[in-house]
Amino acid sequence: MRLTTRTNLAIRALMYCAVHEGRVSRSAEIAEACNSSANHLAQVVNTLHAHGFLHATRGRTGGVSLVRAAASINIGEVFRLFEAETPFTECYQLETNTCPLVSACRLRVAIGRALDAFYREMENVTLEDLVKGNGELEGLFRIADRAAPAGCPNARRAVPRGRQTA
Repeated sequence: MRLTTRTNLAIRALMYCAVHEGRVSRSAEIAEACNSSANHLAQVVNTLHAHGFLHATRGRTGGVSLVRAAASINIGEVFRLFEAETPFTECYQLETNTCPLVSACRLRVAIGRALDAFYREMENVTLEDLVKGNGELEGLFRIADRAAPAGCPNARRAVPRGRQTA
């Protein structure tokens, strides 16, 4: 199984916001930290906002933040939101399916059960599980914050080489 880029980016953006809980994060700094284009991130942020995961404010002082606590954000719910429209195999796309075995194939049923099991397992994981006590993740986001582009007034500036502190 392979997650879509949108799902992966959604989880990264939510983790970034969870690590920076209590402050508004600019989309440009999240895109930089998550190694994404601003356009692609904007699409993902719009979906997360529309489905009640992120609060978004437009404008010069705008940005995004979590709507609710990281402990109440279910990763399975996020996966289902972004993966629901992406068929796992051709036989799940009835209008474009070219497989002549679809009416007799039992693999489709088995794949469906496996996907349901995967999503059920992901429903046992919260955003908090991914970030709480994860010092390495926090460190990576701090490094990204220091290297954020100049258009991010809320982000810290890069520290010149040789002047970094521990």
